[in-house]
Amino acid sequence: MLARIIRFFWPDLSVDETKKYGILSVAFFFIIGTYWLLRPLKDGFFFSVVGGKYQPAAKMISVFIVGFLVIVYSKLVDMVEKHKLFYILGSIYTVLFASVAFVIGLPRTGESAINPEILRFFGWASYFIIESFGSIIVALFWSFVASISDAKAAKKGYSLIIVGAQIGAIVGPFVATNAESIGMRLLFSIGTLAIVAMMFTIRHFMKVMPKDQLEVNKQEIKSEAKAKTGFMEGLKLLLTRPYLVGILAVATIYEIVGTIVDYQMKVQAKALPQYASEESFTAFMGVFGMSANGLAFVMALLGTGYLMRKMGLRFCLLTFPIVLGSAMAILYGIYAFGNVNASTMLWLTFAVMMIAKGLSYALNNPSKEMMYIPTSKDAKFKSKGWIDMFGGRVSKALGASFTNLLKASPHALMAYGTILSLGFIGVWIVAAFFVSNKFEQLTRDGKIVE
Repeated sequence: MLARIIRFFWPDLSVDETKKYGILSVAFFFIIGTYWLLRPLKDGFFFSVVGGKYQPAAKMISVFIVGFLVIVYSKLVDMVEKHKLFYILGSIYTVLFASVAFVIGLPRTGESAINPEILRFFGWASYFIIESFGSIIVALFWSFVASISDAKAAKKGYSLIIVGAQIGAIVGPFVATNAESIGMRLLFSIGTLAIVAMMFTIRHFMKVMPKDQLEVNKQEIKSEAKAKTGFMEGLKLLLTRPYLVGILAVATIYEIVGTIVDYQMKVQAKALPQYASEESFTAFMGVFGMSANGLAFVMALLGTGYLMRKMGLRFCLLTFPIVLGSAMAILYGIYAFGNVNASTMLWLTFAVMMIAKGLSYALNNPSKEMMYIPTSKDAKFKSKGWIDMFGGRVSKALGASFTNLLKASPHALMAYGTILSLGFIGVWIVAAFFVSNKFEQLTRDGKIVE
């Protein structure tokens, strides 16, 4: 039944490609489902036990934590096979999330109440753990997929992977919307079990896939025969290859813009009495995640594959920043010149964030991941690690530093935050032009960046 559905929406996929991208889609379902389940929990728990005013600082501190993790990750890339990284890192996160699940359910009042300082510590810890999970595991997954794909197959199969991800991204927040009835401990436990399911899916994938589907990228196979490189090789490549610098801009500038608008929305929501409690704010973030990812799912199912095949990479890379910039300009125009109340403004900001997240997951993400196909193993795993993990954290920290400066004044947060965002989007568009042209040249000539 499932195979028939896949063949209906993706008729160009061969039998082996259907199996390949279908199983990968299931694995990504668990990864993204876990992240989007835990993401609203992260904010709800952190805002409650630590305080929303510390969130910008948490994003900035995460830069240093993820920077250290990139070094560890880069070392592991040289030490173990690609698929075994899922088992190693997945096991670590399973233990960490299980620990948070235990602590978060301990009594907070009465004689047996947990020490508030311990609770605050786990509030900070859970924030960094979930943030790093979203960076490391997602980056690892796409690096793995790029290493076993070529450009032709990616244009057909990547949209199938995104559909699986978006189903997970709808299910995760949907479960989180029931935080008040299910409870925070059980929600963290569900996320822990989903990580275990992801590891078993990857294990199944490696058992059933024929070898020719795992060794598609011939140029990368040749580059792997070279001597082992150190963990700094990824950073060296990133700083010396203009193509990778362009990918860095396309992949991370959105994080600056998204962090600013996301904080605007959260501040607006927390100011309203109906979202003041830990559970109600978590439920609101769950509604947001479900809505944004529902939009992305429809786009991925009906439009992503078609646009990638027919319109090309350049169109897909440019559409997102242009639409997002237009939506932000309209939002600020309404804020500055329209007489709307706080609740209406929240839902308008909600709509802009929904567009941003929807287009990011359905269009921008598969497009930017395709750009890694004509690159070496070091670029796919190590440079990509620096871009997605460290670069992504730095971008979020930069966005957070702006919100930290502007948070005292809601008006300044909207006005100057929007102006800064539009400026960054301009740089983003220029970078998208460059990398899309270079990608076409590399794939046409059969070369890779190494």
